Amino acid sequence: MANSRATIMIGLSIVIGLAAVFVAAQWVGKQAAMATEKVVVAGKDLDLGSRLSPEVLQVVDWPKSSAIKGAFSDPKLLDTRVLNTNVLRGEPILDAKLAPVGAKGGLSAVIAEGKRAITVRVNEVIGVAGFALPGNRVDIMVSAQDEQNKPISKIVLEQILVLAVAQETSAGAESKPKVVNAVTLEVTPEQAEKLDLARTVGSLSLVLRSQTDRAPVATAGVRRSDLLKASAAEASAPVPPSAAAVPVAKEPAKAVKPAARVAPRKASPVVEPPKVEIIRGAVRSSMVVSDTP
Repeated sequence: MANSRATIMIGLSIVIGLAAVFVAAQWVGKQAAMATEKVVVAGKDLDLGSRLSPEVLQVVDWPKSSAIKGAFSDPKLLDTRVLNTNVLRGEPILDAKLAPVGAKGGLSAVIAEGKRAITVRVNEVIGVAGFALPGNRVDIMVSAQDEQNKPISKIVLEQILVLAVAQETSAGAESKPKVVNAVTLEVTPEQAEKLDLARTVGSLSLVLRSQTDRAPVATAGVRRSDLLKASAAEASAPVPPSAAAVPVAKEPAKAVKPAARVAPRKASPVVEPPKVEIIRGAVRSSMVVSDTP
């Protein structure tokens, strides 16, 4: 009797547990369905100027708590629309990233209203060794002759957007530098006139700016006299006391007394012993005479 009662209790517990799991799963599923919405995202990396189609788009569930303003839920609404910026795979397609309705694609579709695109010829040095990529901002510097026919280098345009390098409008996933022979810039009509004149009176150079630096800089330009003045100022700069050479005091030279002159000793005369010369016929001989007995 006791065993049957225990078996019934275990079976009842299992049934209640399974029912609880089923109810919880249903509740979680309903909450998940209520907390998401359909959002159209890019199915692959897309470059600015690309025309959209359902083949390059995907529809995913997006949390409602992170709803994005300007997103689309139906990919058919984006058919033939043109991107005005680069979009990565899985990134939502927003209205702010699209060119106006009716744009046919290409570079002209991404030019901002009131702006123009102008292309300038560059080389490895002028093009900042290929580091000026689409989406970057640069300053334009010209080296020419002033009114007195003296050389001058001056920044004439600032914060100019690079639209394309050569025929590429995308910097690429790895943003590798690429040396090209032409760069297309986005400018206002007034800036286009100034840039066109600048490239006829002198040589141009691109100065790459930081992506976060938008502060304007007013410069008077640099002339040859300014360079010479700077060199002269550096040459005539006072030497700090710590680096100046400290003269070392020299001790006065002591007078050296002349050495006493010593008279040379005279050699004592050599006294030869007395000799006696003996002549015997034709033979002549001599003999020393000694003083000792």
